[in-house]
Amino acid sequence: MTRQRISLRTEAPLLVWLVLVWGALWRDFSPGTLVFGAILALVVVHTFYLPPVQLGGRFNVWQLIVATAEFVLSLTVASFHVLRLALFRGGSVRSSIVAVPLRTRSDLILTATASITGLVPGSVVIEVDRAGSTLYVHCLDVATPEAADAVRVSVRATEARLLKMMGSREELDRLASTERARIGGRT
Repeated sequence: MTRQRISLRTEAPLLVWLVLVWGALWRDFSPGTLVFGAILALVVVHTFYLPPVQLGGRFNVWQLIVATAEFVLSLTVASFHVLRLALFRGGSVRSSIVAVPLRTRSDLILTATASITGLVPGSVVIEVDRAGSTLYVHCLDVATPEAADAVRVSVRATEARLLKMMGSREELDRLASTERARIGGRT
């Protein structure tokens, strides 16, 4: 089986990331450590096949700031919610597994959405259906269909922030059209 040749431009972000992780693991960013990390990254990338991560070709710094602020806010609110559940409701908390279909087909956005969702207290991503672009999220205090819908809205809002930050032009256009349709259907 012949592997698809990946350009250095496509591979460069992964190599840089692996070198930075290597330096962080050793807590040493000296030239020798980084050069050895680069050699090791090249060996790993060319020995173990990983499907190429397709980048959208754009990155919006303002959307990064907005996404970070909204993540910190949701992290804080969820932490206090879990604290309140633990102190006052204890073992009587109902939880559910909620399927959240996403709009993206990008592995990068799908993975980032799952990672951010899993970092919020009270939620754990238990499965990712890559082919169907669906996350299955176990959530605390979800006992009604309305609460499950709120989880879906929250996860899809995270996805939208990531699409605005680093999605492709086509994904941004699809997001804008679905948001226009949603707003138009509400009025």
